[in-house]
Amino acid sequence: MTASLSARHLPPTPFLAVDAAIVERNLTGMADSAAARGLSLRPHAKTHKVVELAQRQIGLGAVGLTVATLGEAEVFAVSGVKDIFIAYPLWADEGKGARLRALTENITLTVGIDTEEGARQLAATTAGAPVGVLVEVDSGHHRSGIAPADAGVLARAAADAGLDVRGVFTFPGHGYGPGNRGSAAEDEAQALAVAVESLAAAGLAAAVVSGGSTPTAAAADASVLTEVRPGVYLFNDAQQLEMGTCGWDDIALWAVATAVSRSGQHVILDSGSKTLGADRLAWATGGGRLPDHPDARITALSEHHATVEFPAGAALPGLGELVRVVPNHVCAAVNLADELVVMVDGAVADTWRVAARGRNS
Repeated sequence: MTASLSARHLPPTPFLAVDAAIVERNLTGMADSAAARGLSLRPHAKTHKVVELAQRQIGLGAVGLTVATLGEAEVFAVSGVKDIFIAYPLWADEGKGARLRALTENITLTVGIDTEEGARQLAATTAGAPVGVLVEVDSGHHRSGIAPADAGVLARAAADAGLDVRGVFTFPGHGYGPGNRGSAAEDEAQALAVAVESLAAAGLAAAVVSGGSTPTAAAADASVLTEVRPGVYLFNDAQQLEMGTCGWDDIALWAVATAVSRSGQHVILDSGSKTLGADRLAWATGGGRLPDHPDARITALSEHHATVEFPAGAALPGLGELVRVVPNHVCAAVNLADELVVMVDGAVADTWRVAARGRNS
């Protein structure tokens, strides 16, 4: 741990800390990059779930927010965000339909669709409310999303059902992997271009052409896209580090843990999966990374234990020593925390409540 940090002045471990200066640099960097290419920025707030950070993103020029759930949309709408896109194919039952209608009384609301059945259900339960939709297309991640060439058929069905079709979107999630960012961005642009043509053939214009995750945002094709939706960029994480999307100096969030046990060349930290999250993609080198011990690897995570292996001969943290741990997937880690401890020049300056945590429906 840096010398300026002392356990005397910190909350009990484990907790999540953020470096305010790095967050600000990451926020302004992405805002400037999008603006320079003529792209709108609609950051994904599922990463941070923090009202103060959403307001800063809007202040830096974001056209609105992206969220994953209706509950997240409600939190940020109450905080004053006026334009929100739920990038998810909601099944709008009567209860969710009523909540969507209520949101449209105060904000511009857009929802993702990828099936005709889902579109008709959304139209039926939000009838009379100005709910916009974007058609989701699959650009290679093979999760949700319709084939790009079929986007027009779905868009026409949605429009005929009474929905305001505003455009198309995709998530190039197959960019998550070493060496995949460039090709995923190319796939994204190609898929969206086909989808735009498909809408035009159905007599509909795509005012919004939306893509761009954190790994692919820098390579987003501004000749096709109108907006990008990165989320992780403001904090970054071990996945982004190992993909090469960011460097150590760009990581703004880490868990502060305590070394509680040691044997041979392994140390147990108190930041288990209930702090760091359990996500570990197949190519990840461990369960997180230690910025002050870059050659160490987290070889196992249980609920309250992180097992860290150090190279032979490496100096190990002493028992009771504080250790910084960067989670693999920062979105999952933040959703486990009630608050983030804000650090300025190595000292606690504030806390941010994770206001949208647990709003999964």
